[in-house]
Amino acid sequence: MKNTSVGLAVVVALAVGGGAGYWLAQRGQGTTTPTVGEQKVLYWYDPMYPQQHFSAPGKSPFMDMPLVAKYADSAADDAVPAVQISPGIQQNLGVRLATVTPGRLERTLQVSGVLAFDERDFSVLQARTAGFVERTYGRATGDVVPKGAPLADVLAPEWAGLQEEFLALYRSGDRQLQAAAHQRLLLAGMPAELIDRVSRSGKVQSLVTLVAPSAGVIQALDLRPGMTVTPGATLARINGVANVWLEAAVPEAQAQGLREGQTVQAYLAAYPGQAVPGKLTAVLADADVQSRTLRLRIELPNTDGRLRPGMTAQVALYLAGQTDDSLLLPAEAVIHTGKRDLVMLAEDQGRFRPVEVVLGQESGGQVVVLQGLQAGQRVVASGQFLIDSEASLKGIEAATAPDTPPVPAPPALHEADGRIVQIEGNRLTIAHGPFLTLGMPGMTMTFPVVDPALVGGLKVGQRIRFGIRERDEGMVIEQINALESQP
Repeated sequence: MKNTSVGLAVVVALAVGGGAGYWLAQRGQGTTTPTVGEQKVLYWYDPMYPQQHFSAPGKSPFMDMPLVAKYADSAADDAVPAVQISPGIQQNLGVRLATVTPGRLERTLQVSGVLAFDERDFSVLQARTAGFVERTYGRATGDVVPKGAPLADVLAPEWAGLQEEFLALYRSGDRQLQAAAHQRLLLAGMPAELIDRVSRSGKVQSLVTLVAPSAGVIQALDLRPGMTVTPGATLARINGVANVWLEAAVPEAQAQGLREGQTVQAYLAAYPGQAVPGKLTAVLADADVQSRTLRLRIELPNTDGRLRPGMTAQVALYLAGQTDDSLLLPAEAVIHTGKRDLVMLAEDQGRFRPVEVVLGQESGGQVVVLQGLQAGQRVVASGQFLIDSEASLKGIEAATAPDTPPVPAPPALHEADGRIVQIEGNRLTIAHGPFLTLGMPGMTMTFPVVDPALVGGLKVGQRIRFGIRERDEGMVIEQINALESQP
């Protein structure tokens, strides 16, 4: 009994569904093809199967419902196939139109990055003479110090002897000897401030106070009471914090339009809602092979010292768009089929027809139309899927975009490992392994290099991975990556 009820429910559902489809088709015909006086019938068809034509009226063999007549005047209207919908039905369907307008697409790219120290603001404190650390001032790595902050007092016996000679010559009154003695102290590495203090006091300054050469964060500090200091030893490293770098990466496909020097806005999770202005100072020359991204260096001012290296930040990059005469269209108006992009073009008297378009870049809800539309044309921005379904039922095919000369794809890049045998200007002789994608076995060959900058820093015997591409002049090296030396 239960199975019988389920079967009856399925039959009723199918009947209701078929009836609803037929009603929608009849309603669509009533709105798409008006009847005027005597009309010549071309054929009959089932709205659910419009591709099948019948020469006489009757019931459809598919849905067991009356066939619908196709009239001659409607066929004339369909010289350019279209769907016609009355204004009332458009309102019920929520059809909203948008106009194709010329303009410039302003693109904004959101990327994330990590703050780092400004490597240009970096100083090192080294020992200029042998000595012994007598006292330290309680500094440690991570401390922020101003320029000139004392770090340690060092006893410098060698400088003490030189100061004795300087004072003896200074008291002689001979200006030439005084100048020569002063120059000798400078060449020994003695700071000018210390020499002036010796001259003013007339006493030997055996203890030398080592101070921070610049303001910033102490990155390394190797000073302990009682330790021996040797000439040239690095005693401290200090990074400035007046500016910080934001290191970020952008996909290669989205990097078009980046300009060095452009202003950016950074947002840190530590300070929500507060934008930090900055500047894109460099798009680094190398790209990440694995992630296919370009590395960016963004400089952010840190006047109040609240930006700390290691913090994460989101940055908004404004990319230069196309020219002002680009055609812009709301992105919501596009129907993506997976194989092509369509829009429903609105014409006079409530007619709509699908048109294939070729799209460019998209940003901010706008997309660039490269082919298929003209400025001033109107397309359906809301309700286009319902109209497209009706067009599919009527067998209306989308108009293809205008033919344009195809852009030939660049020849493939073929890669292999090799060892540099000889470097002659912009030509490299390489003993390489097989190019698998080219079907070329390993051998020793000479290749021209497309960019002289690729040759810089290379040495004979160095192992590299390089890529070649076929050009008019033959196989040319377009990519070189140094490999780690093998043991």
